[in-house]
Amino acid sequence: MRELASLLLIGIGLSMDTFSISLSIGALNIVKNETKYISLLVGIMHFFMPLLGLLLGSKMITNFNINSNYLLSVILIVLAIKLLIDYFKDEEINIELNFSGIFLFAIAVSLDSFSTGLGLPAITHNVFLATTIFSLCSFSFTYLGLTIGKYTEDKIGKYATILGIILLLATAILHLM
Repeated sequence: MRELASLLLIGIGLSMDTFSISLSIGALNIVKNETKYISLLVGIMHFFMPLLGLLLGSKMITNFNINSNYLLSVILIVLAIKLLIDYFKDEEINIELNFSGIFLFAIAVSLDSFSTGLGLPAITHNVFLATTIFSLCSFSFTYLGLTIGKYTEDKIGKYATILGIILLLATAILHLM
C-alpha cells in the first residue's frame, strides 16, 4: 500500500508542472481535438521517459554503488527546487501548436519523469505499474489543465506549481526515512 501511495504521490507531483503549463496553453483557445492529442502525447511520454531513466539509472547505480533511496530523494528535491525556480521566473509560455511544437512540449514536461526513473527501483519493482500511474496522472492533469485553462486562464497555475513542489518534497522525505 505504501508503494502504491508513493507512486500516486510521485505521479501527481510529476503532473503538477504539466498541469500549470497546460492551464496557460488552454488559454490559447485550442480546439477539443488538440486537447485530447496533447494530453495523449504527454501521457505517452510520461510512460516512456521513466523507462529510459531507469535503463540509464540502473547502469549508473550498478557502476557507482549508489543507494537508490537517497538517489530518488535527491532527484525529487532537485525537481522541487527546479519547480520553485520556475515559479519565481514568471515567464510567458509560447508554444506553436503544430506537431513539432506539441512534441517538444511533451518532451519538456516529461523530463522530470525521466529523472524520476533513475530512482524508480527504490520505490517499486513493478515498473509497469509505476509508468502506467505516471502516464495516467500526466494525461489526466494535462487534459484537466487544458480544459480549465480555457475558462480561468492562468489564475490557478501558480497554486498548482506550489502543490507539486510540496508533493515532491514530501515524497523525498518519505524515502529518506
